Amino acid sequence: MYHLKYTVEADEIIKHLRDAALTAHENRKIKNKSKASKQEGLYKQLHKTLQFLSQNPKHPGLNTHEYNSLKNPFNPNEKVFEAYVQNNTPGAYRVFWCYGPNKMEITIVTVTAHP
Repeated sequence: MYHLKYTVEADEIIKHLRDAALTAHENRKIKNKSKASKQEGLYKQLHKTLQFLSQNPKHPGLNTHEYNSLKNPFNPNEKVFEAYVQNNTPGAYRVFWCYGPNKMEITIVTVTAHP
């Protein structure tokens, strides 16, 4: 099992997505609606992705592959990877991560919508 660490950027994005999901959930309960909002669904998918990543970065559902447009924050010679939060969705979200800085650690570099 890997310990997840977060860059400041990734932490802020995840907190923003969590807050948006909580606000949407509260508004949904006030309006007495049962269907979850897009914000709630996105945060649930992100949470699941981070769980899979901590358990097995090569989990088939993550579709993990190397990503060359970002530099590893610890060692520019090491790889950065992309994992899917969503698939077949316009603007699908992705998690960009790398191993390290210590053994059995994964650092979440950023979370963003796929262009």
